[in-house]
Formats: sequence, C-alpha cells, structure tokens
Amino acid sequence: MRYYSTSNRDHFVSFREAVLNSLPSDNGLYYPESIPKLADHSLECLSNRSLESIGFEMMRPFVGGEIPDEALDQIINETLSFKIPIKQIEENIHVLELYHGPTWAFKDVGARFLARCIGFFTQEASREIDILVATSGDTGGAVAAGFFQVPGTRVTILYPKGKVSEVQEKQLTTWGDNINTYSVDGTFDDCQKMVKQAFLDKELTQSLNLSSANSINVARFLPQSIYYAQIARLLPGEKTVVAVPSGNYGNLTAGLFAWKMGLPVRRFIASSNINKVVPDYLLTSKYHPRPSVVTYSNAMDVGSPSNFVRMLELFEGNHKAMTEKVSGYYLTDEETLTAMQKCLDEHHYLSDPHGVIAYQALQEQLSSEEQGIFLETAHPVKFLSVVDKVLSEPIDFHEMTHELMTKTSYASELPNDYEAFKSVLLSLNN
Repeated sequence: MRYYSTSNRDHFVSFREAVLNSLPSDNGLYYPESIPKLADHSLECLSNRSLESIGFEMMRPFVGGEIPDEALDQIINETLSFKIPIKQIEENIHVLELYHGPTWAFKDVGARFLARCIGFFTQEASREIDILVATSGDTGGAVAAGFFQVPGTRVTILYPKGKVSEVQEKQLTTWGDNINTYSVDGTFDDCQKMVKQAFLDKELTQSLNLSSANSINVARFLPQSIYYAQIARLLPGEKTVVAVPSGNYGNLTAGLFAWKMGLPVRRFIASSNINKVVPDYLLTSKYHPRPSVVTYSNAMDVGSPSNFVRMLELFEGNHKAMTEKVSGYYLTDEETLTAMQKCLDEHHYLSDPHGVIAYQALQEQLSSEEQGIFLETAHPVKFLSVVDKVLSEPIDFHEMTHELMTKTSYASELPNDYEAFKSVLLSLNN
C-alpha cells in the first residue's frame, strides 16, 4: 500500500514513511491509494470470528507487508487487549463502550496501535524519534500511556491550559521519563496549529526526527475502523445507523473507511457541540473553520478539524454523496445536560457529555425501521464537573481515580507562540 498527500496525488510514500513523517511537506494529509475490500467470506462469518482476527485482516493491506504478519498480529492483539462491549439502551438503540482501555477513552485503540508500529519501525533507528501531540483532552493521555518508556521515542504533548478536565490533566501530566507535557495559553486549535507548523519547519525537521500521534497520522486513525467491525459482529444488520461524537473527525473517518471496506452501515451521524463546522457544511455545502468555543464536551472543542480533508477525499469532494451517507447534529451545553439527565432517568445509563450527544442524535433522527448505536467515547469519570450537574447525589469514583489523582504532575507552561514551542523542541538535542 502506498500513501499520497491530499494536496498532491502524484507523490507517494510507503506506510512506514507515512507513519514516521506523519504530515506531508505540502501540509496535506496522507491518504491510502486505495481502500481494500474485505473478502465476501469474511463478511459472511463476522459473528463467528474474533475481533482480533478481523482487525488483523483489516489492517494488513494498509501496512502493506512493511510489518511482518507475526509482528502485526502481536500489535493487533496488544492493541485490543481490553473489552469493547455493546449494551442495549432501549429497544432500537445500543451503545458501543470504548472506554475500557487504560486511559478510559476510545483513543487508547489508535494510540496503542501507533505506539507499537513506531516501536517496530524504530528498533534499529540511529536517533530518537520525537512524537508531537496536540490534545483537547483524551488524545494526550492515551498517547502518553501508549508511548511511555517505548525505546527510541520522546513525546511532547501540548494541551490548552484550563480547558481539560482534572482527570484528563492528571492522565496527561503525571508520566515523566520520555513524556513531556506543556499547557498552552490558548485553545486546542492553537496547539494543533503549532504542531502542524513544526512539521513544515525545515530547521526542525533537519534537527529532529519528527512524527505525530494525532489523528493526522494514518496509524492513529486507521485502527479505529476495527471497532466498527465489533458493531457488525455483535449487532448485525443492514439498517444500522452509527452516531459518532466528533471533534477532529478521525473517528468518523475511520468509520467511513470501515464502510468502504464492506462493513454494513446504513449511515452515520456526525454528532458535535456548538463547534459544528462539519454539521454546518453538511447542511450548506460551505466549509468555514473558525475559532473553537469552550464547551462541556471539551474533546470536541475543535474549530478546524484536520480529518475533514480525508472525508472530502473519500467522497471525492462531492457534497451530495457525503450527505447521502453522513448527516450532522449538534447540541448546546444546556441541551447536553438535558440529554444526560433524560438518558439517566429513563434508561439508568450515565453517559459522558460527548457520547450523549450521539445518543440524542439517534433519538431525533432514527427511523422506526432502523437500529441505532452510538459511541460512548470516554468514561463519565473524566468529566465529573459536568456529570455532577445531572446527578441528584454525586457518584463516588474515588476508588477508580484515587491512585491517579495522587500522582505528581510534571507539566510546564508555554505561551501561545510558535517560536517558544520551537525553542523547546530544539533544546531536546542539547
């Protein structure tokens, strides 16, 4: 498998180069030259196969033989070493719980796969590889856990100061060793802009071996397509509607790839908060990135989502084709709290402020002949200040969080200034 830039279809790189370089020099995103179809016999017996075996079959063509089958099989098994259950909420609505990994968020899947791919590729590297990450909350913690003490790697994480939850911040900042974290006086979009700029800075790319663990990296977003196979395994049918909480749109893009590979999904709902640039595009065909606004569902506080260009690529820029498969939906903060309260009162299910928007999208957009499933992308414990607003009595998560909350944080502060960030990176080699 070769990969081209979404800004230049004539220049191809290998999977290894796409993973290690992360971002093409033309500021596009790497995209596979084809999306392979799953074999008919594989699709016919999904329910009789393990998720690990399906995941191996899905990822093998994208890796293109650059990781031996035995090593890839081990990577897949280590990536999927925790449960990914489906639970019924009401008659025609289910939830896929993606928070049973080490950092209680769906990004554990992509981060673990990416860390192991990079670990394989850098076994004989002559110098360390520097992983750059911008996070709105969950990505950084998952990446830190995935890369902690991986030989030959250093990780630098940027997160917006005061705009992540207390639990998220602890998961970001308490590692030390090869994990460096910086709180930036700005938004997630500011953090993401600095990371992207670093990859286009020739002085940096000549001095450091840079890669990214954001969903701009193909090895971060591609494995997320595997848990759509879990839906097909455990909730079979051609009338499934999947509602996806959406911030940087790597999760939804992975779902679209899974559908292109042959997994049965009737349609998707891109579920957002008031940072709704993609739902607005789906309604109007006009795409207008704008500064993000802080909300209760902070992991979706993204005003310029990177993976939108991959969505456009998949539909060849055809707005009508995209809207036939994807619809948009959003809630305000107050509406989010109302939906959380309703889900809790009527179905005794405590959803986090991201997943619940997808739940409410199904409530309003699902037809009587369809079955819906929403992705619960993070455990409610990560958003206690929001969750407590809908509980008559606070739930005691002390046993779950005690060890984490007593750890020492190692974060430093950075101004919202690229040159300051660049100086930090350059100092890594001193």
